[in-house]
Amino acid sequence: MAILGLQGVRGGVGTTSITSALAWALQILGENVLVVDVSPDNLLRLSFNVDFVHREGWARAILDNRDWRDAGMRYTSQLDLLPFGQLSAQERENLQEWQDRLGGVCEGISALKESGRYSWILLDLPSDTSPLTRQWVNLCDHTLAVVNADTNCHIRLHQQALPTGAHILINDLRIGSQLQDDLYQIWLQSQRRLLPMIIHRDEAMAECMASKQPLGEYRSDSLAAEEILTLANWCLLHYAGHKTPVGSPS
Repeated sequence: MAILGLQGVRGGVGTTSITSALAWALQILGENVLVVDVSPDNLLRLSFNVDFVHREGWARAILDNRDWRDAGMRYTSQLDLLPFGQLSAQERENLQEWQDRLGGVCEGISALKESGRYSWILLDLPSDTSPLTRQWVNLCDHTLAVVNADTNCHIRLHQQALPTGAHILINDLRIGSQLQDDLYQIWLQSQRRLLPMIIHRDEAMAECMASKQPLGEYRSDSLAAEEILTLANWCLLHYAGHKTPVGSPS
């Protein structure tokens, strides 16, 4: 049983799509998974066939003085979703006024882990460093830092701290890009926590959210879906060490 956080070193690197894809891959491998949206952007739900106008979520429930657990949603028999919920314009402009009220849910997530109901709890973390985000990061047993092979992320890897022990996952790597290949070669030499697999650019990754499905459900035969499955097996081996990898693409 593990809580795994996924956090981009900046916004726009594809963290939410990878989180939903990894959740799907883990449940395909027989794991019971809860995936939690920790970002006020409230986008994770769109990968799990939740209607665009759906406003409910764990944060919305707390702010409305309701039980946050009632916001949970079943996607498959082995995959549950906990959306963040929609904030009002005023709430988005005054984050400090309500963030302190949300921290208590971390104890509830920790209790879920201890209950054994889920073998994996995946957190789609925002890229900010707010006190609430730091609280969620501290809750994680393991963290994946998602990057793109671009100059922006290269600079950030050198000037901002990653969560302790975080592994670095490269997403959206373009075959044939000289700059990206150069950065990748540099990172192989300089980033000791770089994961041994990468996620290549794949149109299926963009299409799957438009179809409101996780990547592996939408296009299980796509290159990126196979790479996510490899990532899921790696997580089973390294983050839940008693597991034996299964179902890896040849």
